[in-house]
Amino acid sequence: MVKTLYLDCFAGISGDMFMGAMVDLGVDFEMLKSELSKLGLDHEFDIEMRRDSKLGIFGTKVDVIDHNHLSHSHEDHNDAHEHSHEHKHAHEHLHEHVHSHEADHSHGHAHQGHNGHTHEAHHDHKHAHTHDHDQLRNFGEIKKIIQKSSLSERVKGDSLKIFELIAKAEAKIHGKAVDEVHFHEVGAIDSIVDVIGAAICMALLEIDTVLASPIEVGDGFVKCAHGKMPVPAPATAEILIGAPTLSKVKGYEMTTPTGAAIISAFVTDFPENKRMKAQKIGYGMGTRNLEIPNCLRAIIVEDQKNQSQWIIETNIDDMSSEQLVFAEERLFAVGALDVYKTAIIMKKGRPAIKMTILAKTEDIEALQKILFTETTSIGLRKYSVDKVMLDRAYQQVETQYGSVTIKTALLEGKIVNQKPEYEECKRLALENQVTLSEIYKTVNEALMK
Repeated sequence: MVKTLYLDCFAGISGDMFMGAMVDLGVDFEMLKSELSKLGLDHEFDIEMRRDSKLGIFGTKVDVIDHNHLSHSHEDHNDAHEHSHEHKHAHEHLHEHVHSHEADHSHGHAHQGHNGHTHEAHHDHKHAHTHDHDQLRNFGEIKKIIQKSSLSERVKGDSLKIFELIAKAEAKIHGKAVDEVHFHEVGAIDSIVDVIGAAICMALLEIDTVLASPIEVGDGFVKCAHGKMPVPAPATAEILIGAPTLSKVKGYEMTTPTGAAIISAFVTDFPENKRMKAQKIGYGMGTRNLEIPNCLRAIIVEDQKNQSQWIIETNIDDMSSEQLVFAEERLFAVGALDVYKTAIIMKKGRPAIKMTILAKTEDIEALQKILFTETTSIGLRKYSVDKVMLDRAYQQVETQYGSVTIKTALLEGKIVNQKPEYEECKRLALENQVTLSEIYKTVNEALMK
């Protein structure tokens, strides 16, 4: 059964808001902390949670505490979530405010912020802190930390995917090699925890598919050491290329680079039709109080029978059958859901093969690469399709020759089809030196009992 998560980003998204929403949905907070301890960096950070509310909506607020700087999460940095700039555009993590932050100065008053808007004060933010350039880890260092950890392969892969998206964006902006670029966006420990914590939450809730609304990015300028940067910040804008965005909230930055990378890494579709059945809803809270609820709404959606997928196809008239078979095997290896070949007649009466691939959105790029490198194709067609599927159930049936898996198709809870897995039947036939039809006969008899 596919487990689908829908992210309603009406107030944008940041890493700690995502973790808060996932905890609110049911992620065991102690389990999250236990998994994070596998990084071996416990001496650098702590993670806290509390119940919080925005305009009467209650949810979960997650904070990452940087032991080096005694501060709350920089990821929750922006004017909408917290005014502590994750954008270290000056190659330093500097808090550029109109006034300085004294160590014991609790900001209980408002001050004039970006774009002429009055911003509310920090939430319990009492410590001045600066991230020097040499205190920020680069992508290569972060990769080593993740790879050496005892985190699951899924968490490692998802974490590296998020970091790579940010690294590529920063490398392009700053004109550096990907592995060498220092993470001015997420080089500090609190933001590193946000990224890996997001991946852990995805695994703990066993999420298969993520959908999202258009992303609220905000509007205006962020004041950094280089001067004023436009909203969305350069890294955020780069990461969100291709994703639908909104700028309805004026004067605030609503989506962080880490939040953007979570969207880019996990979201497969931004459905215009929001007809879906919610099973459970969670809210991850931001810090600032705005005219709208400053939170991320995350929804576990009832399994959708109609799933949007893609058809990729190309016509080939100059390849041997052996090469086509090899290409087909490579396509399956990188995620193709189905591959089939159709005999066609092209222009000028040339016989050819149309190769058709059924794919998920996140696998399209890898599949296109295989088509262009393993076949003679120099062009392809792709289009979105809706796949309608019956519910499936699996059971083991014992026969005199061995155990066989039976796949059962269900319509409204009633069995409409049952079929033994071919590869298992083939294996039993060869092992027992009997015909395949004998195996099928024995399986059918066992099902009738």
